[in-house]
Amino acid sequence: MNVSVLKEYIGQAQDNPIFKVVLGAIIAITLVFTFRKLIRTFFRRTDFLSERNEQTIESMFNSIIKYTATFGFIVYVLHVYGVKVGSILAGAGIISVIVGFGAQSIIRDLIAGVFLLYEKQLHQGDWVIINNTHQGSVEEIGLRFLKIREWSGALLTINNGLILTIANLNISKMRIIERVTISFYEDPQKVTNVLEQACVRLNNELDTLLKKDDQGIAIEPFSFYGMTSVNDGYRGYQYAITGLCKDDVYFTTGKQTRQIIAQSLYSENIQMAEQQVDLRNSNAKRE
Repeated sequence: MNVSVLKEYIGQAQDNPIFKVVLGAIIAITLVFTFRKLIRTFFRRTDFLSERNEQTIESMFNSIIKYTATFGFIVYVLHVYGVKVGSILAGAGIISVIVGFGAQSIIRDLIAGVFLLYEKQLHQGDWVIINNTHQGSVEEIGLRFLKIREWSGALLTINNGLILTIANLNISKMRIIERVTISFYEDPQKVTNVLEQACVRLNNELDTLLKKDDQGIAIEPFSFYGMTSVNDGYRGYQYAITGLCKDDVYFTTGKQTRQIIAQSLYSENIQMAEQQVDLRNSNAKRE
């Protein structure tokens, strides 16, 4: 094959729409990869934002790049096949086309995503409860979707437009509140003394997990809140212990707190409340 034939073959390939589409796809993928790498490198070399904010903004930019590249590629393909995209977009019939393809929900998701990011309701890595139903760690914040990783490991994708309520457990104050219900037969003063000693142990053993101010002093150390109910579920007295911990160790702190409280009560032979069954009502129903 001589040079002239090779040039003719390349020229024919360049005029082939399929070749142009494939080439456009390669360029689009390359641009997406390059821009994402540049953004990742930029945030790794800067420290003017917190790590959580950087991760959130990076996720937003990645989402914008992905949608921009996809839309641009679609326009390019239509142009390759001779479709006058500008005329279509300028035509009055575009509104009916958009509605027909369900673009209303897409626009709703996009607008909701913009406000979600602008108002800083959550960050990547936050533990959230969505619509009082789904809860998990925020893995990705996109313009159309919010992805959260549930405790089971499942990745849940929710349209931004369907998000009505967000309970963010990682904003500023993560307070441990542990309630225990003690038998009516136990002396309330004795229980109070045991739980106060448990708080001393909690502050000593979990000191590194507590949220602290700039001077390294615990903002709200573990403390005995007091009796919160004199007849909790007709089973016993209810008491509460509270403490403010670091955002990223909430579940670890809660687990260790419960362990220490349980051990303290067990060591002092404090009897917990037990389930009670009213046999009189049961016999009455049988008769």
